[in-house]
Amino acid sequence: MSGEVHRIEIPNAILLEEVRKAINEGHTATINVKGFSMRPFLENNRDKVMLKACADPQVGTAVLAEIAPQKYVLHRVISKRGNLLTLMGDGNLKGIEMCRTSDIIGEVAVYWRNGRRIDADSPSLKRWIALWMKMRPVRRYLLFLYKLNLKLMKG
Repeated sequence: MSGEVHRIEIPNAILLEEVRKAINEGHTATINVKGFSMRPFLENNRDKVMLKACADPQVGTAVLAEIAPQKYVLHRVISKRGNLLTLMGDGNLKGIEMCRTSDIIGEVAVYWRNGRRIDADSPSLKRWIALWMKMRPVRRYLLFLYKLNLKLMKG
């Protein structure tokens, strides 16, 4: 093999249950990002996240949650009322999910964006996330420009 990387895709129902077990045992787990709902912060099949246990998810935190039996999302907490959370992907314009804090498998501790490590508690990242959350009314236009830029970069 000449440095070639082979990927094996494991169904979420299997992989994420193993992630849940590892986190419940006090470990962290790093998973590849699939899907486009966390754009512009995370990109499909490019980025990874390291997950850790989440005792008290806060607004702005990205979490992996089981929102229905064997249906998982990695989305951001946009509101919290007691143990009821509302989640939304950064790249979503209106779709939300509801879950309980007990449905949270883990929270993002580290983003691996384009090979670069970004700690979730980085003050500059937190500022960008807070700004992005406030820009929901104009996300459509910003995401269009982001996608256009990706297309131009690929040639």
